[in-house]
Amino acid sequence: MKSEAVFRRLADLTRRELLSRSIAVGGWGAFGAVLGTGAIETVSFFFPRVRFQPPSTFRIGTPEEFVGDAEEADKYGVVLVDDRWKSTERFFVVREVKRVYALSARCAHLGCTVNWFGDLRTFKCPCHGSEYHANGLNFAGPAPRPLDRFRIALDVNGELVVDTGIVYGPERFNVDGAFVEV
Repeated sequence: MKSEAVFRRLADLTRRELLSRSIAVGGWGAFGAVLGTGAIETVSFFFPRVRFQPPSTFRIGTPEEFVGDAEEADKYGVVLVDDRWKSTERFFVVREVKRVYALSARCAHLGCTVNWFGDLRTFKCPCHGSEYHANGLNFAGPAPRPLDRFRIALDVNGELVVDTGIVYGPERFNVDGAFVEV
């Protein structure tokens, strides 16, 4: 009985009323979809996909593990460049005659990872050809400045700790934290 009444009401609708109601239902449906999508995006903001932050500090060993022959130092005093952390953490450990520092492997031009060429004693960027001396100073290519350095310190156990979250630009290469005296 009830269905017959509904059917009669629908049958009595004019074409204009049917079209108006269809447009109203469609409009409200679209509005609800937009509102629902916005609600989903708002809620997902509070639950990010990355729920952890990778560590920025790394123990790399004692200063005695980074030794080189002082007689083979280049004109900048560099005796050793260790590239063990280049691919995983994007830094090099550089040993000069009297100090150790962590040099960023990120090119100062556009951020490509530079490569160390031990036989030439230079870093080279594969993207645009920037070149750096063993101490990170730029001498060729479009790089506007030297490679950055990361904070490095000795912990209580005498181990070197590199913090890639603290970056030193060229104007701060001689402040505490940019190197460790050995």
